[in-house]
Amino acid sequence: MIKKNFFLTDLMKTGDHQTIAQFFDMCTLPNEEITCSGEYYTLHNYDFKKYDRLFALIDHRLANNRLWKNKEYWEEFTRRASLLKNKGFYFIVAQPWESKENLEQYQYYKPLLHDTKYSTWSGSISWFWFLMYEKHKDKKYNFDHSNKKYDFLYLNKQSRTHRKKLFDALQKQSLLDNSLISFLDPPYNIKLDRSYELPWVDASNYPRYGRDQDIYEPQFNDSAFNIVSETNDNNHDVFITEKLWKPIIAQQIFVVHGNFGYLKKLREMGFRTFDSVFDESYDQEPYPAKRIEKIVALCQYLCTVDKSKIYRETESIRKHNRDRFYDSAALASAVNETVLGFLEFADRS
Repeated sequence: MIKKNFFLTDLMKTGDHQTIAQFFDMCTLPNEEITCSGEYYTLHNYDFKKYDRLFALIDHRLANNRLWKNKEYWEEFTRRASLLKNKGFYFIVAQPWESKENLEQYQYYKPLLHDTKYSTWSGSISWFWFLMYEKHKDKKYNFDHSNKKYDFLYLNKQSRTHRKKLFDALQKQSLLDNSLISFLDPPYNIKLDRSYELPWVDASNYPRYGRDQDIYEPQFNDSAFNIVSETNDNNHDVFITEKLWKPIIAQQIFVVHGNFGYLKKLREMGFRTFDSVFDESYDQEPYPAKRIEKIVALCQYLCTVDKSKIYRETESIRKHNRDRFYDSAALASAVNETVLGFLEFADRS
């Protein structure tokens, strides 16, 4: 029997409800039907008795802090949430652009939902895969890995403690001397060489948001290895962002400074990593400081290898990853995992 699910994709219509609806449209769970609407004021057009589960998403992006001091906003939020709760809705506090760790720092809705059944939605593994797939699936790129001028492509923007520790450790060993690097936040204030910066942005004032998902071929063509500096380095969840998907699209070899078990999770998703070619034991190192030590040691080794040779040795891995990224059925499987979590939350409740 098919179960029907209704999602109000943005309770207050303060976010990108259309993108959220596109995400749900990719769901292929058997015997589950999904209907989405981003318009609270059109809910009267739906007969909620026909649905087995009802959900309302609360857009919780940090950019909405401009609204959170407005008394009228909270009054209207409370009114809508109360009405939908009485109609049997479950609530999802949604910030898929952020990791679980970061989302837990933003508790603005928690006091108003303390007696309400709600779940949270952080990015996990599926959201940025979906965003990057939609952005790049129809684009044609000219990637050429035959002539590597630089060792690493290592781009940092927002300053985070774990990023600073790795960056400092690599600099101390002079491992970034022949690399394309950036670290926009203080105390570094390092900008990418202008010839490798995105030509369509103002390099003197790189935007805080909006361009991270763009791809510019020369960055990847001229550098051998991508040091992926992820959002967190904790041991309790894996958050995969555009930082990984860009080298996968470009078929570039990558090293990831991120969560414990990040590469393991990637392999579970059907991708391949480079453990058959070089030491990736850093991924199973539970202590962040030791993880950094192992990454630095690996980067020391990578500076010594024959770059043409290692690219020949990894050709099948890199091609497999690119093809897996563009496989819509594989992406749908990841989307299914996220949606299934919401359905199971409602059933448990």
